[in-house]
Amino acid sequence: MKLQLIRHATLWLEYAGIKFLIDPMFSDAGVNPAIVNTANPRRNPLVPLPFPIAEIGQPDLIIVTHLHGDHWDGAAAEALPKSTPILCQPGDEGVFKAAGFTSVTAINESLTQQGVTLFRTSGQHGTEEIGKLMGQVSGFVFKAENEPTLYLAGDTIWCDDVQQALETYLPDWTVVNAGGAQFEVGDPITMDANDVVSLCQYAPFTKIVAVHMDAINHCHVTRADLRGRLGLEGLLEQVVIPEDGEWVTTVRN
Repeated sequence: MKLQLIRHATLWLEYAGIKFLIDPMFSDAGVNPAIVNTANPRRNPLVPLPFPIAEIGQPDLIIVTHLHGDHWDGAAAEALPKSTPILCQPGDEGVFKAAGFTSVTAINESLTQQGVTLFRTSGQHGTEEIGKLMGQVSGFVFKAENEPTLYLAGDTIWCDDVQQALETYLPDWTVVNAGGAQFEVGDPITMDANDVVSLCQYAPFTKIVAVHMDAINHCHVTRADLRGRLGLEGLLEQVVIPEDGEWVTTVRN
């Protein structure tokens, strides 16, 4: 298994011979407005892609965890071949079909593709009313023979759904969307440093890859912030915090 952080939540995953592109956001830096009702007025994305779109390559499968613009955008819809199969959560299929994609499959519970079984998991994209407004989000667990089990948590805070996924699948590796995304009112809607620490302590058996930082204006926890907190907690060895474009080569724990 090889995993590359492209930028924010956009990942390139090579797993059991399949090339997955996850949550593609291809917009150039600054072309989109700032997310409103947040403390940072900068336009999005905050940083460019680490390399031209043409260098990303052609995936075998695209996975989109949910439809927020920092996980699927018009630039990705335009750049990716319309014949590329897309896997998504139930209810999102129509957006991809309307964009011209011809092979769209929603995963209700699980799906097996070319020897890889994907299990869909739940999450909480925030708390109380804000969490409801953020809508349904999903994560995915990857399992295949002779590969580590990978849990892609998606846009979620630390919650019972995440605990249940960890207990059920005992992943060797867990990718979390850190960054503490937050509006001016309410609690964070993605994991912040406290949540990552809680996950580490709850599941010391899993190696964590923390992404979703330093690219969108409402993500207030930086890579440096997270490293600092993990250092204080003695947890740096459990967490990989890749830079944009960096590869994480993984093995079964």
